[in-house]
Amino acid sequence: MWRGRWRTAGGALVRVVLVWAVSSLTMLALAGILPDFRLQSGDGDSITQIGLTAAWGAGAFGLLSALVWPVLVRALLLVPALVLGLLVFFLNGSLLLIALSLIPAGRGEAAPETAVVVAAVMSAVASATSTALAVRDDEAYRRRLYRLADRRRRRQKRTGAPGADESAPGLVFLQLDGVGYETLRRAAGDGLMPSVAGWLVGSHRIAPWRTDWSSQTGASQLGILHGSTFDVPAFRWYEKDTGEVVVCNRPTSAAELQRRAVARTADGGLLTLDGASRGNLFSGGADQLALVLSVSARRGRANRSRAGYFAYFSDPANAVRTALSFVAEVAREIRQSLRARIRGDRPRVARGGLYPLIRAFATVVERDVVVAAVIGDMLAGRAAVYADLVAYDEVAHHSGPHGRDTDQVLARLDRSLAMIARVAEHAPRAYRIVLLSDHGQSPGETFLGRYGLTLKDLVRAGCGLPVPRRAGRTRSGAEARAAVLAALHRPVEEGEEARPRRGSDPVVLASGNLGLISFPDVPGRASRARIERTHPALLATLANHPGVGFVLVDGVVLGPGGAVARLDVPGEAEELLAPFGPGAAAAVRRTDTFPHVADVMVNSAYDPRTGEVHAFEEQIGSHGGLGGEQGHPFLMWPTELSDPGGELVGAEAVHGVLRRWLREADGPQVPVDRRPDARSSGPQDGPRPAAGEDGPRPAAGEPGPYRPVPEREENSRPLRTPGGTFPSAGRPVPDETR
Repeated sequence: MWRGRWRTAGGALVRVVLVWAVSSLTMLALAGILPDFRLQSGDGDSITQIGLTAAWGAGAFGLLSALVWPVLVRALLLVPALVLGLLVFFLNGSLLLIALSLIPAGRGEAAPETAVVVAAVMSAVASATSTALAVRDDEAYRRRLYRLADRRRRRQKRTGAPGADESAPGLVFLQLDGVGYETLRRAAGDGLMPSVAGWLVGSHRIAPWRTDWSSQTGASQLGILHGSTFDVPAFRWYEKDTGEVVVCNRPTSAAELQRRAVARTADGGLLTLDGASRGNLFSGGADQLALVLSVSARRGRANRSRAGYFAYFSDPANAVRTALSFVAEVAREIRQSLRARIRGDRPRVARGGLYPLIRAFATVVERDVVVAAVIGDMLAGRAAVYADLVAYDEVAHHSGPHGRDTDQVLARLDRSLAMIARVAEHAPRAYRIVLLSDHGQSPGETFLGRYGLTLKDLVRAGCGLPVPRRAGRTRSGAEARAAVLAALHRPVEEGEEARPRRGSDPVVLASGNLGLISFPDVPGRASRARIERTHPALLATLANHPGVGFVLVDGVVLGPGGAVARLDVPGEAEELLAPFGPGAAAAVRRTDTFPHVADVMVNSAYDPRTGEVHAFEEQIGSHGGLGGEQGHPFLMWPTELSDPGGELVGAEAVHGVLRRWLREADGPQVPVDRRPDARSSGPQDGPRPAAGEDGPRPAAGEPGPYRPVPEREENSRPLRTPGGTFPSAGRPVPDETR
């Protein structure tokens, strides 16, 4: 036993000495290259003296980095996360200046700007050397991981925390945002994603599933993590009872949607048992959170939603590596955008302004932080981890879902998956990795690009209202922009659209190729009769426009050429909506029952031959409505897990499958007690079983446990009892700083 301990201690000492030696040589090289950095006195020193000076400086810098840096970063928790990413370089340079001041006889000296460069290079070299040595000494690395896991297991047993039994395999759910079923299979078959291809050949199986009408991350991820997609008609919608525009990627909206889902299901979510939620819109009930939007608006000691950034940037080498990759990604986007413009690619949208920075954040910063957090969760032995990688979705919106730009993103995502799989081999418990997506992407020219006007312009024309001579662009809304603003500690608002003024003008909102029209001055849901009496030309203008596929109003679907189908007449909607694929009528029928469905819902035209749609936002790769690959994400699981069984329709069904896999691995999840405030959203008939649990699942279109709908008057349909008010005042959710 003693011999083994001495061998371990000796190996650690050798690694420290080697890192110290490499750092000293790096400092010597930089002193010879940089004019404002010296390691000798003014009278000159011998080679030996200069070498000793470098060793002294490297040792002092390494010691300060190990002892002072974690404390320094923790003290800066109030600084916006991305600001900290830049501040890292200056703080690291300050530590180097302090280390140089500790060298005897004042032999070390550097200009402040040079110190920043020297510190960044030395941190990167030291990190790379340490990592290489740890990889070579695989047995020592494994022993260290097991010691950390054993320490955590003993602590959990003392406190009675969940997850103490790590004999059962854990589950890691990795969401590839926006990657459709056919896109993943093509990428694997073409060699873009060799790791995924290898899994499909040997260890994993894959199947498509079908989204609801609202084919976007807000609805899908809420359903996957919390088991309910009820009353989420789109990515953004107007609620007449509160006068608010709900936007799924706004922190206050995400918090409220999560509260409503928990109240409806009477369950905390998929991750309530020793779970971790990383980079998601919603928490899933996890007790370990980082980069979760639904808690990013909350403040307090226990709710530092940006903790994942601080945990990542607490290693200066991470900041250096990510910063270099960030700059490279910005340059790549500018080059690709310029090349597309020179070639005259069509369709094309504007990619200037802040978009290169937002893209770099999604494809570099958020990817690196989320992957690092997942790796940390596996090494800590957590039972369930759910993480969202948004890189492909962000690039596909502006570059299109198929092409060189998105192919490069898929290849880099595959490398991240391979890294996670390699780390899983060293984790203290076995892990099963499940890949899935929340929706796909459908290509096509924007509605504005094809027809020269926005949906809002078309609606105003149909209402007889003045239309601007110059069509304004509808800003593209995506998860990455909200994540950037949350990281900068800024609220996500949308100007006047956040709280429209009540009046006669309709509120027109876009969610990909799905449009929503609401009349704020009409109480409840406007009936078809009232709309036709007030705005006689509106519905016909919309339904007969070549860029519109169909319109839903007051339980009736209107199509081109005067086609009409009532949802309560069997077969009528199925025939009219057949071009949009199987299940389209059921999805529309279910959305029609939502309390906050818009007065008029507009789905763009869809070409089954090309798979193209027309987004009402500035996106040439879009999702949010019906039509094409956007409604066909994938679920990919290890063969050790049971087969999902049959066709999966809706995110709630996926939630049921994931719950079953968690039960197979480590027992049932912990439900949330029904509190009085959980019933404040309206009467309920008791907890509704999650999809896939024992008990009947509500049929498509069933309102569920909301108050029955009053009889409809001629002029309006009253709103059902709303699922809550803004802002949410839920209890604090614990967060994590590592």
